[in-house]
Amino acid sequence: MNYKALTPDKLLKIKTLGELKAAGYRSQSVKEELRDNLIDKLRKKEPTFEGIWGYEDTVIPDIQRAILSMHNMNLLGLRGQAKTRIARQMTELLNEYIPVIKGAELNDDPLMPISKFGREQVLANGDNTEIDWLHRSERYAEKLATPDVSIADLIGDVDPIKAASLKLPYSDERVIHYGLVPRSHRCIFVINELPDLQARIQVALFNILQEGDIQIRGFKLRLPLDIQFVFTANPEDYTNRGSIVTPLKDRIDSQIITHYPKSRDIGKQITVQEARIKALQKEIVVVNELSQDLIEQVAIEARSSEYVDEKSGVSARLTISAYENLISAAERRALLNNEPQTYVRVSDFIGIIPAITGKVELVYEGEQEGAGLVAHSLVGKAVRTLFTDYFPKPDDKNKEQKSNPYKSIIDWFGEGYTLDLPHDLNQTEYAKALKAIPGLQELVKKHHPKANKHEQLFLMEFVLHGLAEYSKLSKSPLDTGTRFKDLLSSMFSMPDFDDFDEDENDN
Repeated sequence: MNYKALTPDKLLKIKTLGELKAAGYRSQSVKEELRDNLIDKLRKKEPTFEGIWGYEDTVIPDIQRAILSMHNMNLLGLRGQAKTRIARQMTELLNEYIPVIKGAELNDDPLMPISKFGREQVLANGDNTEIDWLHRSERYAEKLATPDVSIADLIGDVDPIKAASLKLPYSDERVIHYGLVPRSHRCIFVINELPDLQARIQVALFNILQEGDIQIRGFKLRLPLDIQFVFTANPEDYTNRGSIVTPLKDRIDSQIITHYPKSRDIGKQITVQEARIKALQKEIVVVNELSQDLIEQVAIEARSSEYVDEKSGVSARLTISAYENLISAAERRALLNNEPQTYVRVSDFIGIIPAITGKVELVYEGEQEGAGLVAHSLVGKAVRTLFTDYFPKPDDKNKEQKSNPYKSIIDWFGEGYTLDLPHDLNQTEYAKALKAIPGLQELVKKHHPKANKHEQLFLMEFVLHGLAEYSKLSKSPLDTGTRFKDLLSSMFSMPDFDDFDEDENDN
């Protein structure tokens, strides 16, 4: 009988060791399973890590090579680079079901039991030994490395309560309570943030990785554990809380370096895929591509900002949280104005500030500036970077010339007019305020003739923010919105941003 050709329904009907042997079962290590199933997927050109974007030509090929080599691996990279998600998806490369001896706590292979219980069951019952089936979703264990993790947590210890209840001496192997590692026999075991694990605990992993045996309280145990180890770590120079001890690093066969998305388009794919947007929000809020680009550009600006700690990185969670907050800001405005549907505005980006301040680690200069001001600065830089993708770059050389496309807009503000845009302005008033500026709507229509009326309004506000970033207009925060006015006139009055600085210092 061809065991591998059996469907899951037929496998689950096998209840004894004898039936399992008759079905043609052969023992296979977890690393062999991963390798064989990966080979099958590669030959069929099936995806191996679905939903992981931007790693198709870099990280994923490295992981595939490590699996083919049957290596334990370390995923090294800054936070928010999908390291744990990749490790969790490796279970998809396992067989759907594997047989285990019924009642065995170490997932014993019926043909190769390693625990005392498993060996005794096979010795006593032979082919009548009962078996269970373990689904691949149950063959994944994960431990976050923290300073309080102990040898007992990972490896095991003597359980005095077990000894007393079973009336066994401490010399009996059955008094051992096994830790996470032995219980992960024939599984994938992940240790997250490996450098945070105390050095003495890391030492306990030496023999497990190299020889496959464990030591518990002087017991002479030889457990040939079958485990696929996956470790994750931030670069050691960032954590400063510890490091991977050299002999352990030497025993980890492959170290794979992860990275952030290399383009805005890949970042958008990740953000939209991971963001938790409710169906009701999708009905109420319409989002354009430029607003998604702005979200991704904020993260890109943060990763190169002099105020943000480069070693800590800027997680993909920043853009995911920011996107969720942007949608919620627009939704809140629509609900306050009792509007059945709304379109995202540039002014809604005030809602993403909390997502930025909580996700970036600031250097000393950034702390002096204040997290809120740095966050506003990053949004402004994102607007400045993307502005020239949609409109001509404001040029000082033709400022006074008639060819300047922004002349009528700048002149209007120069005549003493100001524009206040409250965050919660209803749609009618919002459109009226923007259309009151001479030349603004014409400029948008000229460069984006196919834009619908909602996109036009977004781009009209985007022009004002862009001109402010290029120092053609003055932009200052109000308690409930943003004020645009002539740059020159603002120089003769106290900038409103001083009030913002005072608020930062109060915090």
